[in-house]
Amino acid sequence: ELLFDSASAKLQEIGMEKLKQIGLTLKETTNQIPDDIDWIIQVEGHTDKRPIKTIEFPSNWELSTARANSVLKLMLDLGFPPNRLSAAGYGEFYPISEGNSFETLQENRRIELKLTSR
Repeated sequence: ELLFDSASAKLQEIGMEKLKQIGLTLKETTNQIPDDIDWIIQVEGHTDKRPIKTIEFPSNWELSTARANSVLKLMLDLGFPPNRLSAAGYGEFYPISEGNSFETLQENRRIELKLTSR
């Protein structure tokens, strides 16, 4: 599923619905974590390798961070405590697919959610 259009940090509707489902599952899971474990969900934003230079996004760093923040806000709306979330942007530097095809570029415009200890 497509989360983001090229050069955009706005979640597409289908991506938002999928992320809500994932977020609600994560919420159920994290509700079962014992109180003595200091956990956090790190929301990581990624871009494709095409350069960007706009007023809103001077580079892929800003775009990937904005994508992570879009998802972080969704997680807050789902009821996650703010102290259990963080956002990070990785630009184009950690691709999961190589190449220049539309599909490859689309796959790299993504979010990763990592449940980890703090």
